[in-house]
Amino acid sequence: MPHFSHLCEHWLSTLNWSPTPDQIAQFEKLYELVLEGNSKQNLTRITAADDFWEKHLWDSLRGVLAFWDREDIKVIDIGTGAGFPGLPIAIAKPTWQVTLVDSKQKKVAFVEETIQTLGLSNAIAQWGRGEDINKLGQYKKKYDLAVVRAVGKPDICADYALPFLKKSGTAVLYRGQWLPEESEQLDIFCEQQELQVVKQDRFQTPLTAGIRHSVYLSPRSTSNSNS
Repeated sequence: MPHFSHLCEHWLSTLNWSPTPDQIAQFEKLYELVLEGNSKQNLTRITAADDFWEKHLWDSLRGVLAFWDREDIKVIDIGTGAGFPGLPIAIAKPTWQVTLVDSKQKKVAFVEETIQTLGLSNAIAQWGRGEDINKLGQYKKKYDLAVVRAVGKPDICADYALPFLKKSGTAVLYRGQWLPEESEQLDIFCEQQELQVVKQDRFQTPLTAGIRHSVYLSPRSTSNSNS
């Protein structure tokens, strides 16, 4: 059985946060469930314990670090796949409500089962395409955060995320490399859609020093907005 507890110092030094023993147990159980699920469907190629910790657990949480001190916020994870970044976020932040959306029924079934096994009362899985769900009344403009990881080009990711956001909401695009042409595409999209790029955050992963980027977008506030 893997043990992520030896990595606590990395949590602390890079996120200024440490999981409780219960949360470590949930992360370890999540790892086991993903490995088990991998034997039935292709969930992830990342299966070594340290790689899983860095590229799935740590990476999922690093993208929402800017919001860490907030309580009781609503998050939607668009194109969650095997549950990333949504499941680690739900484990780490029990006061946040996390909705995990994917267009593949098998993946949603896996995420649903995992939520039940881990006892995550603050997470729900929803089957459907982001671009369809974001038109429905119960989802539209209801979220403080929309997180999108490894789904497609940044302007497409932003397009999926935007309708979910409250006026004061933020979309977080999880990216590996961040190319100048991607930045240009996104700037053009933002100009058209009344969005603004709040921040482009470049950082390294703690174990292998891989380069990652988080790009934060918000609806452009009007002159009388308090967002």
